[in-house]
Amino acid sequence: MALHLTRALCGRSAALKLGTGQFGSPLLASRTIVMKPMVPRVDDAASHDERNSKLGRPLSPHLTIYKYEITMVFSITHRITGMALGAYMAAFGVGALVCPHDFSYYVDVVESWKLSAPTLMAAKFILAYPFTYHLANGMRHLLWDTGKCLKIKEVWSTGYTMLAVSVGLAAILAAM
Repeated sequence: MALHLTRALCGRSAALKLGTGQFGSPLLASRTIVMKPMVPRVDDAASHDERNSKLGRPLSPHLTIYKYEITMVFSITHRITGMALGAYMAAFGVGALVCPHDFSYYVDVVESWKLSAPTLMAAKFILAYPFTYHLANGMRHLLWDTGKCLKIKEVWSTGYTMLAVSVGLAAILAAM
């Protein structure tokens, strides 16, 4: 016999129906479940934040209760560099569509500014670092997807290795 919940026509009460008897009459359980409609309280008109402030509850303590660890910083930085790469792609794409000259013209313009070597290298490093960080951290995540280096000590060591590799690659790209 199938056990299922049926509602009365008005939708306010329900009975537990266990199946049918010998002549097709419904067999009901000894307990009837009564469902009452929810009547909103007067203070339900206030917003969720207003009710919580009246009750003295803190606003989403997720940032204040966690200890900042390097792995958390790496995760947040991975997301930020991903957004920066998306912004680069959008800017270069729109620039290619709207700008009247080709890329070599703009390289000549930057060279005409006569920037010092350290300034030019710093600017190139700033442009290259989101790419190298995201690449190195993505490789680290691919390593994790194979089920390797998932112990806490290994997570930390691969994090520092990833950081060193990303800085080194960005420096190499900036030196070009």
